[in-house]
Amino acid sequence: MRINHNIAALNTHRQLGQANNAQQNSMEKLSSGLRINNASDDAAGLAISEKMRGQIRGLDQASANAQDANSMIQTAEGALSETTDILQRMRELATQAANDTNTKADRGEIQKEVNQLTSEINRIGNTTEFNTQNLLNGDKASEYTSSSSIEFDLTGMDGGSVKVMGKEIDFDTAPGNTATAIKTAIEADAELDAEYSVTVATNKVTIETKSNASSEGMTADLSSANNVTAETVTTTEGTKDDSKVLSFQIGANENQSMKLDISDMRADALGITTAGTTAALGVTDGTSNEIKEQALDVSSHDAAASAVTKIQNAIDQVSGERSKLGATQNRLDHTINNLGTSSENLTAAESRIRDVDMAKEMMNQTKNSILAQASQAMLAKANQQPQGVLQLLR
Repeated sequence: MRINHNIAALNTHRQLGQANNAQQNSMEKLSSGLRINNASDDAAGLAISEKMRGQIRGLDQASANAQDANSMIQTAEGALSETTDILQRMRELATQAANDTNTKADRGEIQKEVNQLTSEINRIGNTTEFNTQNLLNGDKASEYTSSSSIEFDLTGMDGGSVKVMGKEIDFDTAPGNTATAIKTAIEADAELDAEYSVTVATNKVTIETKSNASSEGMTADLSSANNVTAETVTTTEGTKDDSKVLSFQIGANENQSMKLDISDMRADALGITTAGTTAALGVTDGTSNEIKEQALDVSSHDAAASAVTKIQNAIDQVSGERSKLGATQNRLDHTINNLGTSSENLTAAESRIRDVDMAKEMMNQTKNSILAQASQAMLAKANQQPQGVLQLLR
């Protein structure tokens, strides 16, 4: 018998230590509900689950972002709803003023309301805000930093007609001089002349916007001309600056965003102001009493009739903007639903990696508890064995 090294006790002590460690590990998992509490539990699983957690939190925040974006859009669209109502009333007033049953004094009273309504459109455009950010004054609109142009060549075309910027020119009425006739027709139209400049070099026609603007509306249809082999119409779009438009982060990662520009919805941008300094047409910006612009004139039949068309164009413009905002809202609703589904599925995947199976771990904890108690009892028994040598000394 040997007493310097109690091998049985050493072995039992080692087993007891392992049982205690296993029991503590099970208790940690049961108390936290996690299978991975530190990197040593599952190094690869920890790295994978942490990446998933980042995605999940990003998706949840992106969903909140989309909801905030919806709130912003609702604010803008709600304001434009009132702008539409105002424009409808202005159209009604212009139609009324166009009737010659009204006297000059009657039209003067109508003009007063038109002026005030125009000022209110300016006020809505200048003061509609979300989180202190102006929405309808052009601050969130894309801008063109250069002009747009359209070019085409009439060489070889010797009959029929061409239709340019809505103006139809017959070769027969301008033989050999069709390009110049196009220039003359556009310059004779006050609205087109205010917006475009036309240059002619032999049979080549170039139309360019006078200000930085889109090429939208710049058209040239040459298909009805004789000897057309190919429509050589070249449109050059002006440079567009999107630095001011709204960017919504609707994903968990970089480059998962969408943009929205909200056009200037004030009176001048809607085309319902005129040039001049007539006191009777004075319009403010809606935030002060200072005259800034001139309202549409409804003092005569012709002026009021023209105002009806301009107001209708403004209604169409506002309706188009509202339609764009509504479409974006619908898109964001689907975005929110998708983000919620993605977050839910990714959470389930992360749970399978990180969370503990409570029932299984309770089984392990019970087993380890029994082993620890048995090891304690065996260690006590092993410590008693060397005392048997004392019997030899009697």
